Amino acid sequence: MSESHNDDVLWIMHMIMHRYRAKQFELLRDGNYDITHMEAKVLSYLGRYPGAVQGDLSRFMERDKAQLARLIKGLRDKSLLTSDPDAVDRRIMRLTLTEAGREVKKIMHLQGQELKKVAIEGLSEEEHQQLLSLVRRVYDNFEQQ
Repeated sequence: MSESHNDDVLWIMHMIMHRYRAKQFELLRDGNYDITHMEAKVLSYLGRYPGAVQGDLSRFMERDKAQLARLIKGLRDKSLLTSDPDAVDRRIMRLTLTEAGREVKKIMHLQGQELKKVAIEGLSEEEHQQLLSLVRRVYDNFEQQ
């Protein structure tokens, strides 16, 4: 890491996430499932929020609806998610992971847990909790803007 950035908190946080995503992409690329990083984000979100709609996903991922429509179609074509009409408003499509989608999400979660172990190796539980608290405060500062 460049000396000029060693004291820049946001730069270091950016580099941590860059390395995390690179490792995650490597695991996805080398795994049995042909999914991209963006498709993995969709699966992860729908695993947390089953029945979400495309607008929810668009806000979370900060992507336009056309790009998400392509991602969703690709995941449907891979039989990793379904889209079903809302019970009240049939124009709204609810997105849900299939059994295969839940399995991929489970594997991604386990891989994420392994990467987390690497990331916090050498930290005591107290240091881990302190780091978590500080990072949450930084996040909250942006949320309050």
